[in-house]
Amino acid sequence: MPTLPREQPEPPPAQSHEARRMAESFGVDAQRYDQARPGYPDALVTRIAAGSPGPDVLDVGCGTGIAARQFQAIGCAVLGVEPDARMADIARARGLPVEVATFEAWQPADRTFDSVIAAQSWHWVDPVAGVVKAAHVLRPGGRLAIFGHAYEPPIEVAEPFAAAFRRVAPDSPLNGQPARRPLDLYQAAYAKFADGIRETEQFEEPEQWRFDWEQSYTRDQWLDLLPTTGGLTQLRPDQLAEVLLAVGDAIDSLGGRFTMNYTTLAATAVHVGAS
Repeated sequence: MPTLPREQPEPPPAQSHEARRMAESFGVDAQRYDQARPGYPDALVTRIAAGSPGPDVLDVGCGTGIAARQFQAIGCAVLGVEPDARMADIARARGLPVEVATFEAWQPADRTFDSVIAAQSWHWVDPVAGVVKAAHVLRPGGRLAIFGHAYEPPIEVAEPFAAAFRRVAPDSPLNGQPARRPLDLYQAAYAKFADGIRETEQFEEPEQWRFDWEQSYTRDQWLDLLPTTGGLTQLRPDQLAEVLLAVGDAIDSLGGRFTMNYTTLAATAVHVGAS
């Protein structure tokens, strides 16, 4: 779908201002974001933890703490870094310590970690400075794990969404995307993340992981999630209402629910350091 939020390839420089405006829009309804967004496959979380030398995790761009809470649930000690104070407030209310800053500006104060994770947030981070900073705060053998979801609704939902979005926001740069983007586009973004890790020469050879799963959504559940996605977070209430009406009608035509096929992708590598 054209407005999947924190899972898009890095924007070209000419669109960087628009990308930043979108990045700062997710906190508009942080409570809804926290309640509606899906978590991550347990197999991914346990694999990252098992492949790290200890339990201390730094979550870059932690948002409301969706991924962080999964790591906490298996015994990890997690610190979040999040530039949006509204998102950070929700994360703190749910038990996650958070420091408000961009990762590039954040001051680690000599703290180090066993894992650095970024759940659907790394494309907001400077691709060079981010990897170098991750290496700086990782202990020897520590793991950097960049991951997120690729998800596109069925065409019966995606096409009415795209048509409605074009009507209400004809000038949006997101309108240049197809109604359903191919998985190859997402995989190319994670291959680029892996290339960035490799180029620092501070990590072992990066790995790319893939986890396929599915989740069923009712009409109400999907219409609750949809306003948290990039592009829609910036619409006026009347524009949003028109999009949701079109999508709701499409889901009704499918019997009031549909199954989303998710693919969660990861680019990950172990930090090379003296033991």
